[in-house]
Amino acid sequence: MSTTSNPSPAASQARPLQGILLVLGAGMLWGTTGTAQSFSDGALSPYWVGALRLGVAALFFLAYAGSVNGLPHLGRQLAGLDWRRTAWAGACIAGYNLAFFAGVKATGVAVGTALAIGSGPIWAGLLQLAGGARPGAGWWAGTLLAVGGGVLLVFGRAGALQADPLGIALCLAAGLTYALYTLLNKRLVDRSAPAVTTLGVFLVSALLALPAAALWAGPLQITASGWLVVGFLGIASTGVAYLLFTTGLRSISAASGVSLALMEPVTAFLLALVVVGERPGALAYAGLAALLAGLAIVIRAETH
Repeated sequence: MSTTSNPSPAASQARPLQGILLVLGAGMLWGTTGTAQSFSDGALSPYWVGALRLGVAALFFLAYAGSVNGLPHLGRQLAGLDWRRTAWAGACIAGYNLAFFAGVKATGVAVGTALAIGSGPIWAGLLQLAGGARPGAGWWAGTLLAVGGGVLLVFGRAGALQADPLGIALCLAAGLTYALYTLLNKRLVDRSAPAVTTLGVFLVSALLALPAAALWAGPLQITASGWLVVGFLGIASTGVAYLLFTTGLRSISAASGVSLALMEPVTAFLLALVVVGERPGALAYAGLAALLAGLAIVIRAETH
């Protein structure tokens, strides 16, 4: 029987802090995607990269959830999922991958990344407002500062920029589908175990994305190095990352989850410095400082 005593301030902050750390960890793993792809021979279509990493991630979640729960129990848990929301969340993940890669192909990496990643938190805040929730002033201040910093960071690393209207629309759509996925996933993980939730979502997303890649990019043509890159992307920067993200959403708001995932461009920037050897200008460093300051404000707003 539960007690009626109130938790201490330290205890009440422990769960949000744990969720924050898990989501930041997810963002760091997402930030390895670009560096990992730089080790590929470039022969694999971006559409296939997005679809295959979803397929590999689905297999990872199946193996993980099966080992944790046992296959008979896992089957019962899957049957108990809210499959309407699960299907929509899976469609959002598939849509995000396909829209993002198509948008980046049309606009270039700098513009595409800034629009897709930067618009996600704004979409999340607007969607929560439309649903009757009101993210606090601290969240808005931190998020807008972090988004602005992220845009400066990305453009500070860019060369020539290009603006394609369709590509811009696709990248904004990618940000919207990512925000929608997070809001749906928050509802799902409040009712089901993270491993089971992610398995259901990614099974749907892979079943949608793989045929779409075949339709838009033709038959799969992949080398051994391509499989190594896809394996890393599917297991580490997708499978483990989304498991951390989904688990973290159990104890923080969906809006904060989307904002804190802006740790992704921070990690990508640092890896580009250390591994790839990039030498960005002062604008990128100013963006990095603003992004980190914005994340600190979001964290404070979430824990107080």
